[in-house]
Amino acid sequence: MMSQPSRMIKRHPLAAFFVLATVLSWWSWPMFALDLTPTPMFGVGPFFAALVVLGVTRGKAGITDLFRSMCRWRVGVKWYAAALLLPAAVAVTAAAINVFVLGAETSTSSAELGGWTSLVPTFFILLLVPGLGGAWEEPGFRGYALPRLQRGRSALAASLLLGVFWAVWHLPFFMTGEDPWSEIVQLVAWTVVFAWLMNNTGQSVLLAMMMHAMSNTISGNFISQMFSGADSVNQAWIRGALWCVVALVVVIVNGPAHLSRRHKATPQAVADEAPSRPAPVAG
Repeated sequence: MMSQPSRMIKRHPLAAFFVLATVLSWWSWPMFALDLTPTPMFGVGPFFAALVVLGVTRGKAGITDLFRSMCRWRVGVKWYAAALLLPAAVAVTAAAINVFVLGAETSTSSAELGGWTSLVPTFFILLLVPGLGGAWEEPGFRGYALPRLQRGRSALAASLLLGVFWAVWHLPFFMTGEDPWSEIVQLVAWTVVFAWLMNNTGQSVLLAMMMHAMSNTISGNFISQMFSGADSVNQAWIRGALWCVVALVVVIVNGPAHLSRRHKATPQAVADEAPSRPAPVAG
């Protein structure tokens, strides 16, 4: 007999995912307040939430589909360029505006942070190790939630809805001062860019993970560390504004319906939540 939680998940799978993603991520918040954990959030929570919901609603096939999307590497070279170079371009441009337009002064040099050679190992650590950085949020938010939010909605509307939840999900980081509140702007705009990337790469979660890891590597762990005080605040606002510009260009060029000029339905986007019933066996 199916348990009550399983019935609830089957009846409201997307709502169940959002609840589980929050619960499985926020459990460390009170422990962080007591200095028992190094972080107020467990960043791999959305991934685990997706596994639970897919396991209940679609079984092994659903979980297999998610892992396949995390390994979907056969996409055009230009999409690898977009995933890796866009975050770097935004971060560097924001720093240039901060320094040359607003007069910010860097409090830490590149050499003191380990130099540019440290970026490659940092990128792969953030990409491959669950819970470090934000890359492992992507299987949940982009791999599970985004395709389902796009059912009956435009890609733009779906991504904005997901962006709002993603910002709320980050609340422990904002409340504890780990991230500035201005990060909300980037998260909402960034979600539109992620939807564009996903819808043009056959729902490749791997590319989304790479973009997230690159942003955390270049911006979070490198360039942003060069600024402090008001200059650091300005850096976050400029970076968020630039991502808004990127998102606006994506919408204008590709259209809000699919954020893709050559939209293709994908198995993940159209798959039923519940596995099909087996045909009766003739007696």
